[in-house]
Amino acid sequence: MIKDNPNWKSIDGKQREKIYQKAKTLKEAIMKSNTKWFYDETVQVGTDYQDISNVQAYDMQMEKFRDVKKEATDIIESICLGEKHSLLEIGTGTGNFAIEAAKHCNKVYAIDVSSAMIAYAKQKAQKMGMSNISFCQAGFLSYEHNGDLDMIVSNLALHHLPDFWKMIALKKIYKLLKNGGTFYLDDVVFSFPVEEYDYKIDNWIDAIKEKAGINFAEEAQMHIKEEYSTFDWIIEEMLHKSGFEFEIRHKDDFFALYYCKKN
Repeated sequence: MIKDNPNWKSIDGKQREKIYQKAKTLKEAIMKSNTKWFYDETVQVGTDYQDISNVQAYDMQMEKFRDVKKEATDIIESICLGEKHSLLEIGTGTGNFAIEAAKHCNKVYAIDVSSAMIAYAKQKAQKMGMSNISFCQAGFLSYEHNGDLDMIVSNLALHHLPDFWKMIALKKIYKLLKNGGTFYLDDVVFSFPVEEYDYKIDNWIDAIKEKAGINFAEEAQMHIKEEYSTFDWIIEEMLHKSGFEFEIRHKDDFFALYYCKKN
């Protein structure tokens, strides 16, 4: 044990606490790596985003059907991102938001469970001359960070976790933030009356097909069938129990945006 070391008491109190916390974090990481029941975030549903050709196709689709730069700018303005801030993006994908955010703040940490996504995003950032982004293959549960963060952003990623593991992830996010830090959560969240699920889901998928094409509609079908989006009342209670104060910035039948603070 660290505290049994005869030299322990001779070390400054703050330094002792730092050493102890680092050792504790390492121990937790080792325990996780050896735990057979721990959730595997790298298992993907639907499109295989470990295939670089699928990653490239995804990036092209996003730029075709969405104004990714405007979306990133809207988030940056919403969270009041400033030049001294540090920001973690969980589920960076092809790096569009991370790259825009890095233009406005001191440091961006961009993580994704797909190694191909990370490689693609890193290459894109390098081509644009961005040097203040740290890319890492990791997820909500596996990411480890030294120090506190000002901002954390999760956009269409938390639904990859079952509800139990969502709660674990949200508690971890709360812990990673500085006091006063901001968590921006935007995801597929169900708020329609459950009795109307067949009608609501069919209409949603038809609307996606009309607006964005058959490929996106098929991904939406796969999402409903195999992924882990949950009800609004569940995710909101999770945020509350994690310690966050939050505002609901947007909510419709299938999407919700939460602006959360650690106070």
